[in-house]
Formats: sequence, structure tokens, C-alpha cells
Amino acid sequence: MSIEGYATDEGTARYRDRLAGDGAAVVEHFRHEQDLWLSSVGVGTYLGQWDEETDRRYSEAIRRAVALGANVIDTAANYRFQRSERAIGAALAKMIGEGAARRDELVVCTKGGYLPFDAEPPRGQAAVRAYVEETFVREGVLEFSDIVAGSHCMTPRYLANQIDQSLRNMAVAAVDVYYIHNPETQLGVVPREEFERRLRAAFGQLERSVAEGKIRAYGVATWQGFRVAPDAKNYHSLERMTEIAREAGGDNHHFRFAQLPFNLAMPEALTLDSQPFRGAHVSLLEAARALGVTVVASASIMQGKVARDLPEAIREPLGSLASDALTAIQFVRSTPGVTTALVGMSRTSHVEENLQLARVEPARAEDYQRLFSQGA
Repeated sequence: MSIEGYATDEGTARYRDRLAGDGAAVVEHFRHEQDLWLSSVGVGTYLGQWDEETDRRYSEAIRRAVALGANVIDTAANYRFQRSERAIGAALAKMIGEGAARRDELVVCTKGGYLPFDAEPPRGQAAVRAYVEETFVREGVLEFSDIVAGSHCMTPRYLANQIDQSLRNMAVAAVDVYYIHNPETQLGVVPREEFERRLRAAFGQLERSVAEGKIRAYGVATWQGFRVAPDAKNYHSLERMTEIAREAGGDNHHFRFAQLPFNLAMPEALTLDSQPFRGAHVSLLEAARALGVTVVASASIMQGKVARDLPEAIREPLGSLASDALTAIQFVRSTPGVTTALVGMSRTSHVEENLQLARVEPARAEDYQRLFSQGA
């Protein structure tokens, strides 16, 4: 039996008010985007072994995160071979079953595009091919010729299959945000004109999934596409993607979210004026704001690489927080135009450290600007 419902304006406002009323979070920790209140720090579920112990830890960490003020939960079908989605499903079932949270308070996000194995990877290339043939080709989900770079597919049939799989894995009736995962993978193989044709077909399927009530909104989750110059082969234009969404779904299309890495070492969303908008070139964050697209940051602490040895010129404007990890997350969530900073948290100890920020206001605009005026 699946959990009915989806995130709503009323439900996420109720969550915000409850957390603020209990003193677990300040109101400024939440941002109102796409008729939802989203926490400025969200839970990522990318890393970890594919074993039951890690499954259990993730489920516990997600429940603790929701209790401490993170209502944005992010995953992907291929994370830990579908096990991260299933750990989220276990956490949701327990929280909602016990009355610790309601489905309409939580923004559940997942991704599709890469071919996911089931619970563990097959051993050897022959076993991989046999798995793909049995799971996808014989079932009519895709043909081998649909697979790009050995692992990526975004045909309508495949995305429809993957959405249904994600709903089963998490035992939910609907996903709030569904991302096409790293669509730039296709650009390494096919010409841009063909890529845009494929993206239009993919967006058309996602619009149908919205109409069916299986997803509420969609977007793209990229790694490089929004962080490179316009002449790069794997470059994405957010303005053009929005045009393609309009072609697929009309003026009321549901292309509403973009996810990309953003952190102290990867600041391109803020600093690189690579995005066309009405004849000018602006940053990704500026383009997204103008186009009505909500930006979610992945890799907020870059797997810990930007969470140590930070200079005082960075620490002080961001509040002289207790740790460099908190400072790195504070930078991301304080950046104008970033709605949620995703942080991988597979242990309750990580959650309890990182979500100290729920009780701290983001850096003021004038303090944030000092990071750049000082040349930090």
C-alpha cells in the first residue's frame, strides 16, 4: 500500500510553523518557492555501501532530519542501486505511521536517467548485459540503441517505467519533484538538435506523468551542464530548456526545478555569466530567478572537501559558526537564488551537526557580499 498525497503549500507551512514554534528552526530557514515551503538545508542520499546497515542508518537519519527541520529529501533511482529510495520509503512509512510527520509536509525528490541495478551490481560485463536485457529490453522498456554512453536513457517509455519504479520503491502515490538525471550525458554522443528532440519528448512524458498525478513538477539535475561556457559540448541553456518545456507542455508547463553542484569550490552558478536571457548573458542563478525556476544545490560541502581549513575571511562574514562544515553549508544556503542546500547525511550524528543551521538565520546580504569585497 502506498502513502497517498504530496507536498502542499498548507502542509509545508504547517511543518514550518511547528518547527519554528518548537524552537527547532527559525522561520528564515524556510523559503517559499513553487507554492511550497522548502527547508534551506535538505537531505541527500547519494553515498554509502549497498548493505542493510547503511539502509538502516539512512532511514534513521532521514527521520531525524525531518524532526530537526529538513523537509526536502533528495535521491535518485541509481543511488546505491535503488536502496536509497527504499530507505526513504521505510523512513516515510515509519514517520507517517507514527504521526511524526504528514506526507503533505515533505518534499520528496528523485531522479531518473541512469540505468539502475537492483540492490547490488551484477558481476562482470556479461551479467550487466543480461540484467539490462532481462529487466528493460525484453519488457519493452527500451532497446539497446536507446542507451547512451553505456548507462543513460531518457526516452518517454523509459522515464515512465522509472517513475513507476520510484513510486514503488518509496511506497508513495506521487513524487513532488522528478529530475532528469545529468541529461548532458546525451550531449557527449548525439548532436544538439537530436538532444533537443529527445529532451522535448522526455518533457512531454513528464507532463503526462504530472497529468496522471504521479509527479507534481519536474526539472533537470546536472553535474556539468550549467557550469560550463556556452561553447562547451555539454552546455545547457536554462532559457532554451524552458522554451522546450513550453513546446512540450504549453504555457502552464511544470518545468520548475534545476539542481546543480554549488559550493565554495564550485561557484559557477553565481560567478559564471554563461546563461542567455533576453539577449544578455547572466549567471545561472539570475536566469533561474527570471524564468521562475527553483535552484537546488547539490554537493554543498563537496563530500567534505570544502568543510575544513577555511580562512577567517570566509568564516567571519558567515557567522563564525562552530565548524567549517556548517560554514560551508551556510555559504550555499545564504547565496541569493539558492533555495535548498543538499547535504549527504547517512548518520544521525551528521544530521544533528548540520541541522544546527535550522536554528540559525542565513547570512545577511551585506555580510555575504563582504566575502567578495574582501577577495575571500
